[in-house]
Amino acid sequence: MELYVGLDVHSKQSVFVIEDADGNVVARGEVPTSREGMERLRNEHALPAGTAVALETGTTSFFVARELSRVELRPVVVDAHEVRLKAHRPTQKSDRRDARELCEGIRRGIYRTIVHVPPLEVSRLRETLSRRRHFVRLQTAEVNAAKRLLRSAGLGQLARSLGTEAGWAKLESSLKEKDEVLAMYVGQHRAMWRSAREQVKALDRVLEVQGAAFAEPLGRLQTVPGVGPIVAATAVAVFSDIHRFPTAKHAASYAGLIPCTHQSGDRNAQGRITKRGSGELRTMLCEAAHHAARANHPLNPYFRKLCAKRGYKMAVIAVAHRLCRILYSMLKNRTNFDIGKLGVERGPFRRTAQHLYRLKVVPIATTNA
Repeated sequence: MELYVGLDVHSKQSVFVIEDADGNVVARGEVPTSREGMERLRNEHALPAGTAVALETGTTSFFVARELSRVELRPVVVDAHEVRLKAHRPTQKSDRRDARELCEGIRRGIYRTIVHVPPLEVSRLRETLSRRRHFVRLQTAEVNAAKRLLRSAGLGQLARSLGTEAGWAKLESSLKEKDEVLAMYVGQHRAMWRSAREQVKALDRVLEVQGAAFAEPLGRLQTVPGVGPIVAATAVAVFSDIHRFPTAKHAASYAGLIPCTHQSGDRNAQGRITKRGSGELRTMLCEAAHHAARANHPLNPYFRKLCAKRGYKMAVIAVAHRLCRILYSMLKNRTNFDIGKLGVERGPFRRTAQHLYRLKVVPIATTNA
C-alpha cells in the first residue's frame, strides 16, 4: 500500500499525518524531533522504504531530512511560503492542520518549490561561510561606528584606514592628545574589531580543512580572474549539485541576477533584478565583478561598454550575471577558465588609453552580386 506522510517539524516535537493513496487518514500523532523519533515513526507505522515525507523549510528541516533519509524514507522539503499560499484554511493554523496540508499536497503533487537538501559536507561548508560572513559584518559595523564618532567630533579626516591594526593604533595615538574620552570609545570599538578579526582568521583555517574535500572544483573556479577562495567556496556550497540546474539561465535565476519581467499582450518590460534565491552567492559575485573595472581583466571590455552606457552599478550587476553563468559552465563541464570563449582578444590596444583586452572583431563576409 502506497502511503504519504506530512510532518510539521518543531524543535522538540513533530506532528505527523499519514494518508493512503485515496486520501484516507491512516494515522496521526507526535514524535520527538530526533534520530530516535524518526526511527520510531517508520517502525511503528511500518512505512515502506522510499515513502514520501513532506516537511516545510525551517531551522531543523535539513537535520530532519537527513535523519529520514537514514531510515530509508524520502524527504521532500517544501518552501514554507508556498505551503501557506496553498493552504485550505490559511487563517486557521494549527500543527495538525499543517501536517495534513503537507500530506495532502505531496499526495496530490501540487507543490513546485522543492528545496534541495545538500550533503552533510556541503552543509558544513555553508555554515562555516555563514559564520565568517557574520564576523566580517561585525568588523564592518565597528569600523563604521568609529567613523561616526569621529565625524560627530569634527575629526572625520582621521578615519581613513581602519582596515588594519596599524591604522587603529595610529588613530588612537593621535586621539589621546586631543580627546581622551573619544580615544577610550575608539579603543572599545578597536577591541571588538580585533576580536571579530581573530574569529575570521580561525574560520579561514576551518575553511582550508573543509575545502580539501572540494579541492578540484575550488581550484578550477579560482582560475577565473577576480575569483578568490571565498567566492569559489561560496559558489560550490550554494550550487551543491550542479546538475540540478538544467541551464546557466536557471543558475543565474537561482542567484537572483535576472531582471523582473512584466509582460501583458504587446507590452514586455523588464525591471530590476529579482534578488530571489541565494543572497550570499549574489553578494560574492558582485564583489568579484568589481575586478572587471581594471584594464587587465578579460571582462573589462564588457564592463567598460556597459559602464559608459548604463552606469557603474548596472555594469557590476551585468558582469556578476555573466560570472555566474561562467562558473556554472565550468563546474558542469569540469573545465578551467578559457578566455577564448569570451569573445575578446588580447592586446595591448591603443585608443585614448591602453587596454589589455577588447571585443573580438568579426569580419563581414562579402558576396558577389
